Amino acid sequence: MTALAPIRLERPGTPRLAVLPPLSIYVHIPWCLRKCPYCDFNSHETKDTLPEGEYVDALFGDLELLLPSIWGRRAVSIFIGGGTPSLFSPASIERLLSGLRARLPLEPGAEITLEANPGTVEAERFRDYADAGVNRLSIGVQSFDDAQLAALGRIHSAHQARRALDLAMTYFDNVNIDLMYGLPGQSLAQAQADLSEAARIGATQISAYQLTIETNTAFYRRPPVLPEHDLCADMQRMAENALAAAGYGHYETSAFARPGKRCRHNLNYWRFGDYLGLGAGAHGKLSFADRITRHARIKAPHEYLAGARRGSTLAEERTVSAPELPLEFMLNALRLTEGFDEALFPLRTGLPGAAIAAPLASALEQGLIERDGVRLRPSERGRLFLNDLLALFLDKD
Repeated sequence: MTALAPIRLERPGTPRLAVLPPLSIYVHIPWCLRKCPYCDFNSHETKDTLPEGEYVDALFGDLELLLPSIWGRRAVSIFIGGGTPSLFSPASIERLLSGLRARLPLEPGAEITLEANPGTVEAERFRDYADAGVNRLSIGVQSFDDAQLAALGRIHSAHQARRALDLAMTYFDNVNIDLMYGLPGQSLAQAQADLSEAARIGATQISAYQLTIETNTAFYRRPPVLPEHDLCADMQRMAENALAAAGYGHYETSAFARPGKRCRHNLNYWRFGDYLGLGAGAHGKLSFADRITRHARIKAPHEYLAGARRGSTLAEERTVSAPELPLEFMLNALRLTEGFDEALFPLRTGLPGAAIAAPLASALEQGLIERDGVRLRPSERGRLFLNDLLALFLDKD
């Protein structure tokens, strides 16, 4: 690979935002029945009764602390992630959603997503989650192959996954399936079979991720034998082609959706929108007229609950410096396969377009970005060498 020439950004001044971006809510529920060996999310095994009531109270306290920063704003989406949020009862999810609405108004028709595992107990609750106000379900299937599910440490079977999806499609008209490829010993045909099954079932979105080995995971300590890089690249191209043929649009690095079913919550992330992070270990981003901030809550669940009893769950809050903003924006916007309108950068960061003029010119010259009128998008080469592309926007000082 050709070494990239270093690019020096003009160091921008204070951001000035004329319009605040859309606002979403992310709620983290950190418990699961078993920690998967590949998972580096803030999730914690539990065999005990979950403190549902106390935890929902803590989430309300989190939101109330943030309300002065967002007076007058409405939320466009709610995403309840984990962990395994479907371990919480429908009554707790209904109480959570009612309490969020009472404290912060939602846009009409706001997207409300709940992550769920396809275990028997969770699946039996799907109708009640819909009644509670959830209108989008995201199910962590990962594979329809029992041997692969065992290798991944999943506690459900392929049969349970199919039954859960049948129930989900009965009660929801918007269902995402999470799948992985590049699994231990997986062939191209096996990866294609998983994708074909997800499309056959009729999911409105399929999220297809390559398995990667992350630090602080069991797989990092005891790495499995994964397919070679070239085979994984073939799997990625196969996924793009097969899902396009099945009627799915490839709109983000790992996301494929039916028309009109793109995840609005995730699109707000990629377009550098704002989001409140509520719950143990949750992260958030908030914009103001003269600054952009990030916040994080206490990570360990028992410490988070103890903090809530004291009246503070905040672990970190900081202002994103102006020189950091070009890379922060591009880390998100360049995940979109269709790219972004050039005017979105100053609109979301409050910085002038001149702040990215030099690295953008270099990216265009090297064929890492393509321009289509006022839109900028990563080229095929840019998607393959995304780290090289992003490095151009890194503040060298």
